[in-house]
Amino acid sequence: MTHSTPEQAPVEAPPSAPGGLVKSVVSLDRVVIRLAGDSGDGMQLTGNRFTSETASFGNDLSTLPNFPAEIRAPTGTLPGVSSFQLHFADHDIMTPGDAPDVLVVMNPAALKANLADLPGGGLLIADADEFTPRNLAKVGYAENPLEDGSLDGWQLVSVPLTSMTTDALADSGLGKKEAERSKNMFTLGLLSWMYHRPTEGTVRFLERQFRKKPEIAAANIAAFRAGFNYGETTEAFAVSYEIKPAPMAPGTYRNISGNQALAYGLVAAGQLSGLPVFLGAYPITPASDVLHELSKHKAFGVRTFQAEDEIAGIGAALGASFGGALGVTTTSGPGVALKAETIGLAVMTELPLVIVDVQRGGPSTGLPTKTEQSDLLQALFGRNGEAPVPVVAPRSPADCFDAAIEAARIALAYRTPVFLLSDGYLANGAEPWSVPAADTLPDIDVEFATEPNGVDGEFLPYLRDPETLARPWAVPGTKGLQHRIGGLEKADGTGNISYDPANHDFMTRTRQAKVDGIAASLPPTEVDDPDGDARVAVIGWGSTYGPIGAACRRIRRSGRSIAQVHLRHLNPLPADLGDILRSYDRVVCPEMNLGQLSLLLRAKYLVDVQSHTQVRGLPFRAAELAAVLQDVIDSTGTEGPA
Repeated sequence: MTHSTPEQAPVEAPPSAPGGLVKSVVSLDRVVIRLAGDSGDGMQLTGNRFTSETASFGNDLSTLPNFPAEIRAPTGTLPGVSSFQLHFADHDIMTPGDAPDVLVVMNPAALKANLADLPGGGLLIADADEFTPRNLAKVGYAENPLEDGSLDGWQLVSVPLTSMTTDALADSGLGKKEAERSKNMFTLGLLSWMYHRPTEGTVRFLERQFRKKPEIAAANIAAFRAGFNYGETTEAFAVSYEIKPAPMAPGTYRNISGNQALAYGLVAAGQLSGLPVFLGAYPITPASDVLHELSKHKAFGVRTFQAEDEIAGIGAALGASFGGALGVTTTSGPGVALKAETIGLAVMTELPLVIVDVQRGGPSTGLPTKTEQSDLLQALFGRNGEAPVPVVAPRSPADCFDAAIEAARIALAYRTPVFLLSDGYLANGAEPWSVPAADTLPDIDVEFATEPNGVDGEFLPYLRDPETLARPWAVPGTKGLQHRIGGLEKADGTGNISYDPANHDFMTRTRQAKVDGIAASLPPTEVDDPDGDARVAVIGWGSTYGPIGAACRRIRRSGRSIAQVHLRHLNPLPADLGDILRSYDRVVCPEMNLGQLSLLLRAKYLVDVQSHTQVRGLPFRAAELAAVLQDVIDSTGTEGPA
């Protein structure tokens, strides 16, 4: 029998397995699957397709792609292992899962790199064809682990994925090596059967992806169907699994990655403000996909410029802002260092500019494809002089859309550069996104200066709005609004070059007051404290939202109370934050750095914030965080208030 849903067109398969074996269906509420193989095995594509079909089925989901920085590490070696983890469920989830329930490995290197993460008793599916003496020797296996009993603690299913793929494509006209490249689609078909995933979306994707090479499309589709049918007919898998759709509010949903959502948010900001969007960027991992996505949207007034280097990218973006556009530049930590001088110029000229920093592991080139939160202090203080810049951080892949709009709102309303701090985990991860109706998005009103504003009929480029302290924005060429702009200190009002000590002191304090004043436009800080009796609060920012939230759920299920506070605005901090933190006996701050936010909170509020950090290039595990928080709660109960 073929298991299908209303969204799924059945793949042809015999009604039962050989010998009359009837397959049983087990209902689960959640599952975590990790696909791992060589960087040329197509694990990211396989994972993305499985994710798309899971999203279309209606499950809640969260993903964690993990791949090497090298374009092509040596085949079959540990540095070349690429993996993709997907957590999907019939209920709301917050993380891609601490550990996989199912591990699919395409070679010995993938097994060695990932086996320690698979709990005992977990399902392990291995491509037996790749466990050759040569491949085993590359990663130090003296014996074949599929045969020596060392994997008896797991549910091992050894499948000749490669040879079954080539057999299925024997009549395709492809050579052996070309046919072998389709084994990831065979694997995808097998998993699609195991978890009752829709299939027609993948078939359409393959037809569209290889429309110029129909023979390749046909081969991949044949491999995909062969994998599905193998799951249906083999005795190796007597059970398939069903995870029902998650309850969701009515609306239009799509699967989206953080970089896609961020790009769409910038497009929306341009539409909401009525301004053209100009992106000046130099490609850098993991921010390049924002450039790639924005380049597709010329119809919405978006212009993209791939510059020769980081400095040229931000210089062009700032020039676009001077000319009346919403200037944007995208980068990662190393690029921020190069852009620092131009960011200072944007502070001095008081022009709107959105600086997207998709953070990665550092320092220097560091871990280009791994995640980290270590650019917070650089965003706040990484410039010469007193150069305050607002900082906004999204908390999930879908939230990158709203955070981008918020960053643009602040930049345009207050005439200032704004940092938008995403990271590799958010950028490459994906989740369902409820596409908002256009009329629910915030208004972004922009008014350009159109006439002189001085009492004597002159134009004063630094005459400020009394509420926001923003200076007027005069588009070059506007009659009567000639003015001087540049990096030298400006005289109050006139904008003339000034070396007067008192003026410099006044202008420095005014620029700081402008950024500080943004706090007045922020909503009250949300505190997740369901019972209202928690003595311990955990505070975070950025992508730690999911792991912290999942850890808090574990704590509450055990019968204990804990409060969660998560910050979107890191500069200025919310006006009510100090009172909130002081209302708890203990405050814990988990970060993927060495304690940057906790340092700021301690300095500003004189609260003894307990820092919990990691810099492994991976997100926190919810179980580990829950254990840390449980220890803090226990110690608070015995020690009393701080």
